[in-house]
Amino acid sequence: MFHTRRTDAVLLLVAIVWGSSYLAAKTATHALPVLAVLFARYAISAIACLALVAARRKERCTRDEVRAGAVLGITQAAVLVLETYGVAHTSAANAGLIISLTIVLTPLLDRTTDNGRLPPRFFAATGVCLLAVALLMSGNGFHTPGIGDLLMLAAAVVRAAHVALVGRLTKGRAVRPLQLTTVQTAVGSALFVVPAAGALPTLTRVDAAVWGQLVYLALFCSVFAFLAQTWAVQKSSASRASLLLGTEPVWAVVVGVCLGGEGFTVLAALGAALMVTGTYWGQHIERTHRTTHIEESPCRTTVPTSV
Repeated sequence: MFHTRRTDAVLLLVAIVWGSSYLAAKTATHALPVLAVLFARYAISAIACLALVAARRKERCTRDEVRAGAVLGITQAAVLVLETYGVAHTSAANAGLIISLTIVLTPLLDRTTDNGRLPPRFFAATGVCLLAVALLMSGNGFHTPGIGDLLMLAAAVVRAAHVALVGRLTKGRAVRPLQLTTVQTAVGSALFVVPAAGALPTLTRVDAAVWGQLVYLALFCSVFAFLAQTWAVQKSSASRASLLLGTEPVWAVVVGVCLGGEGFTVLAALGAALMVTGTYWGQHIERTHRTTHIEESPCRTTVPTSV
């Protein structure tokens, strides 16, 4: 029981950290150009990951890890570009809620398993989530969606494609989370160093509070969260982990409203409730469908993948 509670606590901490990342990114982009924030986040993450890999001399990156990490580093960078520019132009609460669309979009793009066609109820859940997005984008009334909300919507689509690609590139291969993360962060650092070159001098002019935000985004929201998630899933079950990690948008709202002082209208509150309901409903339907299909195909073997 103690080990189960400890594992659940770690998963819940990961969800809280991810939920708080939107306010941290928004705060950082108020003081720095977006490209400088992205480069600093990637560079700090890469240095930390390389240090961990170097400490384990017998666990160098394999060719599969380098190849997969190089491709995923590009798609992950695309996600973070959209997310960071998006959260700079919308509220942290909206950003965390809209990005949770990834939960219902990923199964639509995932082709690594042969679980058959998703049931109609799943598309109904997706419809609820899309309605939620419309309400969240409406703000104080229905109007043309803001650029930040549209960027977060695009980020959700690209992140879903990224997650599906992770499954495709790692299926049947011995790919370790730390090594894969190390390659991805190194690729991201290389991608942003030239575009961010003109903005890098601004990093020397910000105070310790801004650097604290950057370190938090890099070490806690990236390195710690990914490795802690992988450890906890191995100690628990995927279903239990997904339930706890699915609370991320709730924490994004709590942190944005309570710590960021963001307003929350009636329409936005209704959208938030629908988003949480739709994502949990869709997640439950997909998990049940996948489990049932596996039980009906006992002769088929599956290879676990890490995301």
